[in-house]
Amino acid sequence: MTNLRVACVIPTYNGRHELVRLLDSLVTQDAIFDTLIIDSSSTDGTWELAQARCAHVRRIESKDFNHGGTRQLMVELHPEYDIYVFMTQDAYLEDSKALSHILKPFADVKIGAVCGRQLPHKDASELAAHARLFNYPAESKVKTLADAETLGIKTAFMSNSFAAYRRDALVAIGGFPKHVILSEDMYVTAKMLLAGWKVAYEGKACCRHSHNYSAKEEFRRYFDIGVFQTRERWIREAFGGAGGEGLRFVKSELKYLGSRRWLLWPGAFLRNAVKLTAYKLSTVEKYLPKVVKKRLGMYRRYWDSPYA
Repeated sequence: MTNLRVACVIPTYNGRHELVRLLDSLVTQDAIFDTLIIDSSSTDGTWELAQARCAHVRRIESKDFNHGGTRQLMVELHPEYDIYVFMTQDAYLEDSKALSHILKPFADVKIGAVCGRQLPHKDASELAAHARLFNYPAESKVKTLADAETLGIKTAFMSNSFAAYRRDALVAIGGFPKHVILSEDMYVTAKMLLAGWKVAYEGKACCRHSHNYSAKEEFRRYFDIGVFQTRERWIREAFGGAGGEGLRFVKSELKYLGSRRWLLWPGAFLRNAVKLTAYKLSTVEKYLPKVVKKRLGMYRRYWDSPYA
């Protein structure tokens, strides 16, 4: 693996404190890589910090940020790398071997992308902690299109907070999309699987990342997720649905909370109902005016873009 040229790419925006934590974790890594930062015109010192600590920093206007487009821009500006590890500023690596572990699956030349494991932040709520433990198990796995029969849409599961992509695979499927509201990671992974690539989940490559979302924030996020899946119907058609994943999540959550934390049960039921309502509403988003969709979703700027 030492012959692979690796870049760790970090989009940033007004997250100076978080970026310090992430950069500190990168310094400890035993892998060889370059750090590339693209900042969306931060005003809190993030830009100045990035310049002080990173040799490769680019600045764009905040209005020009695009979940897929900004990542693709960095791939196109830096074609000299074989592997791009994308992270978000609110994540940080758990130990010094995290990057080495996420790179190991690429020893198989047919692996197009690798998703790392996410552990909850130290201050994560009980519900946020369970969400990470449910979606990011310790066991590693390599997936192909054939796994869609049993895993459904989870076959194409990926995360933009800690995932690595092979340049050749990205180029082969056309790169990150500009037109999606979010889930550019799932879009790319699905394209790779359909093109014959394998994808991997590496349970030893660990970062810390979670969100203590309010019920309102959960609604907005799941509305956007539903918009993505409704507009990209080909993913569900190719891989199938979640296969009862929602019910498994609820059962797992209640088991995790247990009888000792029964006071959290009502909140858990409420949040799951909120997420389901938001997702269902998003399936008819084409009938809603943009001003309403701006209020319902998390990524409001998307609705002013030419892709909305």
